[in-house]
Amino acid sequence: MQAGHACHHESAANVIKLTYTKYMDQLSSRTFSGRIGTYNKKNKLSKLLFEMTTANFEDVNAIAQFIKSKVDLTPEVGIICGSGLGKLADAVQNSKVLAYRDISGFPQSTVEGHKGNLVFGTMGDKKVVVMQGRFHPYEGYSNHQIAIPIRVMKQLGVKTILASNAAGALNRQLKLGDLVMIKDHIYLPGLCLNNVLVGKNEDRFGPRFPAISDAYDPHLRLLFKQIAEEQHVSDAVQEGVYVFCGGPAYESIAECKMLLMMGADVTGMSTVPEVVVARHCGMKVFAVSLITNISVMDYGTKQAANHDEVLEVATKRTELLQRLFEELIKRM
Repeated sequence: MQAGHACHHESAANVIKLTYTKYMDQLSSRTFSGRIGTYNKKNKLSKLLFEMTTANFEDVNAIAQFIKSKVDLTPEVGIICGSGLGKLADAVQNSKVLAYRDISGFPQSTVEGHKGNLVFGTMGDKKVVVMQGRFHPYEGYSNHQIAIPIRVMKQLGVKTILASNAAGALNRQLKLGDLVMIKDHIYLPGLCLNNVLVGKNEDRFGPRFPAISDAYDPHLRLLFKQIAEEQHVSDAVQEGVYVFCGGPAYESIAECKMLLMMGADVTGMSTVPEVVVARHCGMKVFAVSLITNISVMDYGTKQAANHDEVLEVATKRTELLQRLFEELIKRM
């Protein structure tokens, strides 16, 4: 390397280092909402540096305290609605709605079929909070931003997470409209050092190295299956392995074949990061995938997955999933 080039690179590195140090000093003297304000100015450097920071315990607790000041209810169960499944919140009694946009520091939904509300109330004799809309890496959210809602729910008092999602079927035994209880997952980004827990660990949330082998509660899966049998819909309820892919493009034919060979039954673009965060926080988890499309594995077909199909199937099946969730919550 020539001397001139070496000096140029060293100078550039020093500028970046000084800028980063100055910016972090400014962050340390501001509130979390101040950080969000800076982030929203769309300054590219500010955005990059913001995403490099991790929301700490105090930040999450501040959001939880704000919500508590608006809602006089301590939820035991947190429900996460997948694409097109936001109507699950219709089953909530005495509901109180908080829009994400009104909660400083809370991410915002950008995908069709995700309303962007927290709905508080009761289902049966249980106090619940429903997330009408979740957050995905493909929207541009960093791992720590995706973790915020789950950690906030933990701070609000939630002990059990019930998650739903729209998914594509890899296993050819599955049909459109089937409900697949997730018994395990394959976290592809997590295997490549993009796990949602990467970064400085906050011991008040959970341990540095959490076990995930028992992520999906077997008792809740058994209970859900029993309820389906009692309601004569057991043919529509299956069990399988969910593989998390980043999206937003649907998987190629070759990728679908590979995922099936790896042992996956269904594929989707959500849920797993939330589950990992929930287990890190010590919460129980039950998750179910609604099959809204059949993954394409035939090079000769003109069939292709699309989001409109996902929303259409989800709308038709919401009533059944709502009924099963209501009964599950009653018996928990």
